[in-house]
Amino acid sequence: MRVKEKIIEISLFSFALMTILITFGIVASLIFETAYFFRHVSPIEFFLGTEWSPTIAPYSFGVLPLVSGTLMVTLGAALIAIPSGLLAAIYLSEYASERVRAILKPALEVLAGIPTVVYGFFAFVYITPFLKKIIPDLAAYNALSASIVVGIMIIPIVASISEDALRAVPKSLREAGFALGASKVRVIWSIVVPSALSGIVASFILGISRAIGETMAVTIAAGRVPRLVNILNPEDWIKPIETMTAAMVEIGLSDVSGESIAYKSLFAIGFTLFIMTFALNAVSNYIKMRFREVYR
Repeated sequence: MRVKEKIIEISLFSFALMTILITFGIVASLIFETAYFFRHVSPIEFFLGTEWSPTIAPYSFGVLPLVSGTLMVTLGAALIAIPSGLLAAIYLSEYASERVRAILKPALEVLAGIPTVVYGFFAFVYITPFLKKIIPDLAAYNALSASIVVGIMIIPIVASISEDALRAVPKSLREAGFALGASKVRVIWSIVVPSALSGIVASFILGISRAIGETMAVTIAAGRVPRLVNILNPEDWIKPIETMTAAMVEIGLSDVSGESIAYKSLFAIGFTLFIMTFALNAVSNYIKMRFREVYR
């Protein structure tokens, strides 16, 4: 019996170790290839340059247009997903009956399993034509449609994690608020939501991380036009842009050599994207641990 348990323990440890080694291998390959790229292209030119043209002469490797496009789509998606997801979570946690919740919660989570390419075509076929009736100057590929569809896509992440955080708040806290004469709305916003704040904020950041790393939906809906955009300029929202992930797809599908600087720029973009999402996840974990409420 002990031998059998030891074998199971070693097997489980091996799978856990394999996962860690694969992760380190991916990060190591990103670092190695990015270092090779920076031996030929100045980091200052890459991070501060405003022109991106790795495959067409004159070549330029400024990543700022891609970063600005990524941040534009992420901001638009967050403005849609954060309030919608939080309100959906509050309804599921505080108002919905168990029967309704048993139907809506799985249905909401099913949205997270829909392939992102489907979201992209949904934006291109339905969202963009609808918006064009309201905004005649809207381009076929635009940042606004991409932001909307990515926002819809990350609502399940925000709603599901926030709802779990809200339901983790003890019922006794709610009853204490009712005993003091507070209305249900006041109890929710003054007691329940603040008590679950760490989990709610973590869901926001995880949703934003998901939006930053989105590829297919953004590529289909927003187009592939690398340009430095101003998030505060309404005209930039109705024109095509290119995000970091879309640029990686474009380079990967091009006919450039695997040893060329253009191809190596793919890894530099990936490393930059990795740093951005890693930082957001680190902030999420910090907030979750720093403001976590422990109930007995």
